[in-house]
Amino acid sequence: METAAEIRKRLGDEWIPAIYRDRVRTQRTRAYHLNIPPKEHRAEIHYTLLGIELKIGNKRFSCPDLSTARYLQVFARIGCQDIAVPYDITKISTLADELEISWHKTVLLFEDLTKDKIASAKGRMRSGLIKEIRQEIEEIGAGSLMPEFKQSTKQRNN
Repeated sequence: METAAEIRKRLGDEWIPAIYRDRVRTQRTRAYHLNIPPKEHRAEIHYTLLGIELKIGNKRFSCPDLSTARYLQVFARIGCQDIAVPYDITKISTLADELEISWHKTVLLFEDLTKDKIASAKGRMRSGLIKEIRQEIEEIGAGSLMPEFKQSTKQRNN
């Protein structure tokens, strides 16, 4: 799809799959499964008495904090089912910022590139763009369910 290729070229390192590959998967992560169908979704963050939830369609996912909810929201919009979440919670907020900025830039570039298209063509092109982003993220993978921990320490020589 030429629109996705043009957006990927313009964004460069800010392309969502590039951020995911270079900034998320290079660190220790755990796999997280969102039980949603693979398509574009509206994802909303809700503040409840029990904490923060991410609502995707009619499903709700409990989140430990706002930055995790924002991080998951980007992938939920794309329709990713299995993603990697950084194990170090101090890194999630920065990554959520980067991913949200990339998402909004992607949408703005898409609108700019398709401003002369009719609505039905625009819808097909947007679906194709979202599908391409999702496929690239799925190819990168979510990693293992739990991160690996080094068994050796400085005190012990194994």
